[in-house]
Formats: sequence, structure tokens, C-alpha cells
Amino acid sequence: MTAAAPERTGWADVLAEGRAPRFVLICLGVWLAAADSLVTATIMPAVGASLGGYAWFGWATAGFLLGSVAAGASSGRLAEMFGLRAGVAVTAAIYAAGCALSAAAPDMATFLAGRVLQGLGGGWVAGFSSVAVGLLFPDRTLAKVYAAVTAVWGIASLLGPLFGGVFADAGIWRWAFWSFAIQGLAVGAAAFWMLPKGDGRKAGAGVPVWQLAVIAAAVAAIGLADLAGNAAGALALIGLGMALLVLLVRWDARARVRLLPLASGDLRTAAGAGYATMFLMTVASMGFAIYGPAILQTLHGLSATGAGYVVSAESLAWTIAGLTVTSLAGAWPNRLILAGVVAAALGVALSAPAFVAGGVVSVVLAGAVLGAGFGLCWSFMSQKIMVSLPTEERAIGAAAMTTVRLTGAAAGAALAGVAANLVGFAQGLSEATAKAAGLWVALALLPLGIAAIWPARRLAAASPEPPAPL
Repeated sequence: MTAAAPERTGWADVLAEGRAPRFVLICLGVWLAAADSLVTATIMPAVGASLGGYAWFGWATAGFLLGSVAAGASSGRLAEMFGLRAGVAVTAAIYAAGCALSAAAPDMATFLAGRVLQGLGGGWVAGFSSVAVGLLFPDRTLAKVYAAVTAVWGIASLLGPLFGGVFADAGIWRWAFWSFAIQGLAVGAAAFWMLPKGDGRKAGAGVPVWQLAVIAAAVAAIGLADLAGNAAGALALIGLGMALLVLLVRWDARARVRLLPLASGDLRTAAGAGYATMFLMTVASMGFAIYGPAILQTLHGLSATGAGYVVSAESLAWTIAGLTVTSLAGAWPNRLILAGVVAAALGVALSAPAFVAGGVVSVVLAGAVLGAGFGLCWSFMSQKIMVSLPTEERAIGAAAMTTVRLTGAAAGAALAGVAANLVGFAQGLSEATAKAAGLWVALALLPLGIAAIWPARRLAAASPEPPAPL
């Protein structure tokens, strides 16, 4: 493959040559993940009140993401083995089954089991959607396709809190999951006529089972940290999880069947620097979305719908910023990669005083700065990573972006849970525990947001050309 610098392209080019059905299906797959996360964040206080288990509050997200990580990481190889059409159809049905289990759950343990199954199915669907972008769209269109994916998140940010809030405020939160079960089945059915049979199939591909097991162990270790009960045990489990992730990258580079592109562990390359930046940014951002609704309902008396809409300022700002800059070319993409990462870290920093001493407007502002940071840089980071990869690594490279994002989200959810539970959130919601969680969740995750600036600088300076064949 001969890589070229990003070109200006219009939306007509994105949908040309029979790409429109594939584009629609990608958007539907992204909608499931986006809306699910926003709806669940909105209704979790109602779920916690109904089923108990506030100590496991963060695991409603972390469990979902644990399944998503394992599934999303294998999606590139599975797409090569079975094709995108069959993959999306089967895994959307798995997602629907997980939604049904959560909807019917009599207790928190069953609910969390359903969330893990949702994560598996949803992670595969999201992973296949990412693979489809990398395999089915030309390089010149990638920035716009990724911007469209961002727009889907924006739509979810408007509809998700309303959707979840209506069910939560009416005391029928279970029907939110029944509705997603129906949507999952619809996406699976749509795959049969929106994707050609066997598209993306590649003989001889395998699944990196051992690497997937290491990822699951790492995320589980980080996730269990919020149940350790003391700072020393929590930090030990977090350190173990992070060490396993670092070892995974090194081991994968020498494996026969790789999970990640060969350059993933080299921060001097676009892929290595890009994946590191995405991981750190995602970890840092998770506390706002997970704990924001509960804190706002406790401190400001907002309804589930109102709190959901306040937190959705992050996703809405991401969408607006992403669509605003998507047509910029020349030196702008590299400038915006760095500017976006700095803005995201600033948004995390602003959320601490906003939750503790500020009003609702302050929380909206913090979320908007955080989301705008992601919007300024995310599509350009994704495009630069994909253009840098050789053709034979496109499928696993696209899936790796989903893996990195989901792993970061799972780690961030768990780290936020550790900080919140250590200041009393596990004992229930009160004004004191809500303020403490708002402060310490942000302060615990902020260093990772700041750390993302370093690989972002390397990504902005990295060559867009793919590495030479070995």
C-alpha cells in the first residue's frame, strides 16, 4: 500500500461506489454502544436502589467493558475468519441476549452477568464496525467517516439521557434493556442485506487466545481494586493490571497470531503513539460519565433525565467539535491532535471543583471542555493510525482502536470506582460521599489525562507513511 497525505473529500464520496449501506450499518452498530453507555449511566441510580449493591456501582460499566474488551480485541481476526456479515449478525444476537438477562435480573449479580454478556456482544459489534471502516472505505474518506461516528455519539447524547430518564423516573428501568434487546436483533438482521456475504474473509487467520486472556486478567485485576477495601490493596491490584497490559504489548509483537499491529509498542510510530494517547485519554475521562449523574442527583436534586442531560454535554461537545474540524487539512490535523488532548485534560481538572463547589452550569462547562477535546483530535488520530498501517494489518489495526478505547474505558471505570469507594461511596449516596467522590475521582484520573500529552506530541510529529515490510 502506498500511503498518501489526507485529502479533502466530500460526503458524496463517502457514500459513493455502493458504500452507503455499509456506512449506515456502521452507524447503527456505533449507536448500540453509544446509547447503551449513556442510558445505563442515567438509570444506574434507579438500578442501585432496586437491586442494591452500591459497592458494585462502577462494575455495571466495568463489567460491560470487560466483555467488550475481550470481544472487540478479537473482532479483527474473527472478521478475517468468518466475514463481517456473519460476525455482526451473530454477535448482535449475543448482545440482545445480554440485554434480556439484565432486564430480567432479580439481583445485582444477575444484572452484572447480563452486563458482561452485553459487553461481549456489543464489543464485537463495535469492533466489526471499526474493522469495516478500515477495510471498506478509502483513506481519503476516513476522517469524515470517523466524524460521522462521532455524530452518532452526539445523537445518542441527546436521546440517551431522555430515553434512560423516562424509564428511570417512571420506575420501569428494566424496559430500557428490553428495548435495547430489540435494537440488537434489528442490527443483526440489517447486516444480512447491508453487507455482502463473506466480506472481509481471509483464510488461515487465527484468534490470539492467550493475549485475550491476558487482557481479561488485566482488566479484572484493575476492576477488583475497587473492592479491596483499602488503599494498599487497591494500588497493588491496579499496578498488577497495568503491568499485565504492558507485558501484553511486548509479548504480542513476538506472537505467531498477533492481536495488535506490529508497531503498537513503539511510541516513535503513529500507531504506537496513537494507541497510547487514546488509552490514557479514555481512562482519564471515565469518572465524569459514570459518577456524574449520581452526584448531580444527590447534590442538586436533579431527576435522572436532567442529570443525564447535564453529563451528556461531554458527548454533545465532542460531536460539535468533531464535525466542525473534519474538513481541515494541511498542518491543522497535527495541531488539533495536541490541542485536543490538552483540552481533554483541562476538562477533567475542571470537573473536580465543578462537582464539589460549583453549580450545574460549572459541570456543563467542564463536560463541554472535556468532550470538545476529544472532538478536536479523535478522528484525526484515528485517520493517522490507519493510514500508517500496511494493508495486511488494517483489520487488526482498526479492531485495536476499539480494543484500546474499551480497555481504557474499563480501566478508567475501575480506577474511578476505587477512588469513589475509598471515600465512602460504597456505603450509599449522601451529600458528603457525593462531594468526596466528585473531588477524588477527578483527581485520581487527572494525572493520566496529563500523561496523554506526551504520546500526543509524538503522534503529531510521526510520519504518516506505513512502516517498511520486514
